[in-house]
Amino acid sequence: MSEAINFNQIFEGAIEPGQEPKKLFKEAYEGTITALSYAEILLNTAIRTYGKDQPVAYPDTAYHLPVIRCLSGEEIKTLGDMVPVLNHMRAAVRDEKTFANARKWGEATWYAADIIEAIRYIKNTPENPLHTAPWTGFIGDPVVRQYGIKMVDWTIPGEAVILGRAKDSKAAKKLIDSLMAKGMMLFLCDEIIEQLLEEGVKLGIDYIAYPLGNFTQVVHAANYALRAGMMFGGIPAGAYDAQRDYQRRRVLAFILYLGEHDMVKTAAAMGAINVGFPVITDQELPEDKQIKDWFVSEPDYDKIVQTCLEIRGIKITAVDIDAPITVGPAFEGESIRKKDMYVEFGGSMTPGFELVRMGDDTIEDGKIELVGPDIDTLAEGSRMPLGIVVDVYGRKMEEDFEPVLERRIHYFTNYGEGLWHVAQRDINWIRISKDAYGKGFRLKHIGEILYAKFKSEYSAIVDRIAVTLYTDEQKVLEMRNEARKYYKKRDDRLKELRDEKVDTFYSCTLCQSFAPTHVCVIAPERVGLCGAVSWLDAKAAYEINPHGANHPVPKEGVIDEVKGQWQSFNEFTYNNSQRSIDTVNFYTIMEYPMTSCGCFECILAMVPECNGFMVVNREHGGMTPSGMTFSTLAGAIGGGAQMPGFMGIGKSYLSSPKFVPADGGLGRIVWMPRNLKEELRASLEEAAENAGLGKDFVDKIADESVGESGEDIMSFLEEKGHPALTMDPLL
Repeated sequence: MSEAINFNQIFEGAIEPGQEPKKLFKEAYEGTITALSYAEILLNTAIRTYGKDQPVAYPDTAYHLPVIRCLSGEEIKTLGDMVPVLNHMRAAVRDEKTFANARKWGEATWYAADIIEAIRYIKNTPENPLHTAPWTGFIGDPVVRQYGIKMVDWTIPGEAVILGRAKDSKAAKKLIDSLMAKGMMLFLCDEIIEQLLEEGVKLGIDYIAYPLGNFTQVVHAANYALRAGMMFGGIPAGAYDAQRDYQRRRVLAFILYLGEHDMVKTAAAMGAINVGFPVITDQELPEDKQIKDWFVSEPDYDKIVQTCLEIRGIKITAVDIDAPITVGPAFEGESIRKKDMYVEFGGSMTPGFELVRMGDDTIEDGKIELVGPDIDTLAEGSRMPLGIVVDVYGRKMEEDFEPVLERRIHYFTNYGEGLWHVAQRDINWIRISKDAYGKGFRLKHIGEILYAKFKSEYSAIVDRIAVTLYTDEQKVLEMRNEARKYYKKRDDRLKELRDEKVDTFYSCTLCQSFAPTHVCVIAPERVGLCGAVSWLDAKAAYEINPHGANHPVPKEGVIDEVKGQWQSFNEFTYNNSQRSIDTVNFYTIMEYPMTSCGCFECILAMVPECNGFMVVNREHGGMTPSGMTFSTLAGAIGGGAQMPGFMGIGKSYLSSPKFVPADGGLGRIVWMPRNLKEELRASLEEAAENAGLGKDFVDKIADESVGESGEDIMSFLEEKGHPALTMDPLL
């Protein structure tokens, strides 16, 4: 059955014959005509002002005007390019009031909004941006990719697009608090943004709650979702039905349409329905203005969020957390500046540590104990020691799982609104905000958060949990020494792990939610592309849930030991990549490299003129010697592509003894951004010494201060005597 027939079937039965909601369709039709007319007026004015050859583009994207690029495949680079596209969409509008036509009107409205917004961005400059924080306007590719891993592992269970005005600001805050607590990604447009700011709700990129703007800025929610389809799903530009089907199945989004209806907003809502996103409104609507499962009325604010989740099929599983703050992934990126801090722990200021250790069945489940004073004994702005010990018992618990769970302390703590956590082990650093303290947050609540999250996310191996928090300095120092014994034992175990010493690697197919043909294979000396999954993590994950995303891949049937090709790897990859990739080399990027998803921390790419490789991390926004920015590179190699000479990698892989050994290893790196070099300097220097390159090798690697092209950096490499220049040719 074809994509188009399959997709159209989902709308069947929504409207009984002869029962079309004519009033709703009339409103959508008029809204579409208005949007197209407004776009035409702005476009004609812009062409008279700037000329038809005036470049148009959104910042930080490789997808031109993404709605148009993704749905039709057309590249809009100038104002003149917009004219035939707009004319085509206007000519395609039919006035017969049917559901099929209404969906096409919605699509036309999305096109019009994309054109209107791109024209506005002609005036956007770094010195005078159209939007300032927390307002986002267009959201660039780096942000879409930043949250890719959380979208594919369902840490972010879905996306809510909210436009209009809630009945009052208190109701708006209650809605958003509920959605944030459920971990939803939020796109906000119109007056609800002002309502939320009035109530002091934290908005912005760091909170995955994007205040897009007013009116046509809602299109930035649409272009975000469509780019995700191209980035992570490998959907080609212009693959219309495949893109719509992908959005319906993979991007769990819905529209929450609040307040008095506006014909242009209603038309845009039809565009959402066209790609599989249902619309739920708080307005009391007669039957002739509703569409079963697609345009639904729910005026009760106590029921509306649950209605949205049920209609979109989003399942939320959570354990109630006894804490006076909202807890959810929306707050993971929250920063707490010193002026906003009530108290801080650890870092370089006070002793601190955190430890997860396996215990026996004497552990008292749910016990939260504080040893030492609480934060309400301190003055604002104070510091104190803090040790966190999580004792875990489970019939399926193993020692190898301890560090896997321990790393989750970082994420779970950061999920608390007003909590900030960086680093781990005995260099952890935690802050609690004045606002959280004012709401009644105390140290026991950290224990409550950890207990609830470990119970809900690791129920397969965790039966009992007890959390002890130490603030008595002498006790913190004593327990930190105990924790360091655990750390050393684990490190010694990791140092013993070598690719050659194990007979099994592990797969990770988490990203197949967005990159269906991607298969990541993880080894002791090669972390997953996202940087978040080690071999021990994958091994533990498989033992915790053998039906999950990680599976053992035995090393059987060696074909090429140098390039790292095994028959078993080829078979596994072929069977799990929709039978699209049949050969993979594990130790080279020049021939049949591993596929790349889109959630990678860095991209490794050849620089032929320098006989070496460059590496660029997603935080770097500038040009690279490959002639492409990170975003452009990611768009080319992501989605499960296998491209010789290019590959996504995790940062820590750069210092691994098994870093592309068939290509020459670390000595091939000729360029990387300065910030990345400094971030990894210690590990790179150690790896360089171990490889016989010398500790000064890191300073032989060029960065953007030297140049951004192969030609620019060649003289620097020659002056430094970079080893890549004397290696065998890459090509």
